[in-house]
Amino acid sequence: MLSAVEHGQKAATVTVLGRVADGLGMSLTALIALAEDSRVIVRRAAEQDVISEPGGWQRTILTPVVAGVNFEWIRVTLPAGCDAGWYPAYAAGSHEFITVDSGTLQLRLEDRAIGLNAGDSAYFAADIRHGYVNPGAVPCTYHVAAIIMRPRRPA
Repeated sequence: MLSAVEHGQKAATVTVLGRVADGLGMSLTALIALAEDSRVIVRRAAEQDVISEPGGWQRTILTPVVAGVNFEWIRVTLPAGCDAGWYPAYAAGSHEFITVDSGTLQLRLEDRAIGLNAGDSAYFAADIRHGYVNPGAVPCTYHVAAIIMRPRRPA
């Protein structure tokens, strides 16, 4: 029964959950509270990954890593005149949302460039080559919310 519950083939009854809790040496209430707590993941500021890139720019991964969820929220700061380079096309179904907090950003998509100023936002299907440039004389800070699909492994 426990294996069927683990594989999503059957729903656990209160009786089964009580037996599992007993087997783990805990109360049913504690077992249920433990399951509910795992639905929330907090990433404190001190735990965020801050990556300093060549060229003096910096990106911070703001979101917690959640198994099976292909979402990232990233804050990027580009110094004046910085070109962060090109990113390869991601798998089909990938998306990026950009919002500029300060400065100016040039969003490059394959063969075109789109200028964005503080307060502007943009969306693009991220299955194309893309890049980011700060053409301005002051630092540019922007956020990227990305849904990046990974190729599936063969069964």
